[in-house]
Amino acid sequence: MALEFPDLDDRTRQFMLEELDRDIAEQSLYLSPHLTGPGRTEYERALRAAILDGGEETLADALRAPGHMEMAAGWKPKGGPLANGLPSTAPDTLAEAEFHRFYARGLCRRAIADGVYTLVIYRARPAAPARTNAEAMVGVRIDARSLLDDLRSAPGQTPPRMLPASPNSGLSVRLS
Repeated sequence: MALEFPDLDDRTRQFMLEELDRDIAEQSLYLSPHLTGPGRTEYERALRAAILDGGEETLADALRAPGHMEMAAGWKPKGGPLANGLPSTAPDTLAEAEFHRFYARGLCRRAIADGVYTLVIYRARPAAPARTNAEAMVGVRIDARSLLDDLRSAPGQTPPRMLPASPNSGLSVRLS
């Protein structure tokens, strides 16, 4: 189930694109170790297309193309045996995490540009069962500048350090 982004409009998308261009210029765009050579080549174009006129599903569809993702050599899941293949949900997981990261970065930039210095944490996707630590964060205000700095400095880390430390929490940020 896709995340709901109530502030994903043309203005937020423009800031998202600026953040993507920033990462490309600084050569800091996160490229998952599970992307193949062709996947790495296609990734920037697919992410840009998703930001311009799509969403996480658009990016996931591009990542599902044959030969775009594979298991990195010697990858071992935490606490488990050596894995032989990626789960079928790998493109969705990567697409959600990275599109969400650029959405939050774009929204932080938008808020700062508008003189709004905090964003509100909200539930972007229902979670069943509800996670206590995540539910406690709903409604909390978070400093837009600090969140932006955190998201820029920790590419590939999910979730951002300032949000609850459980993957797939379903939380995001919105304008107040």
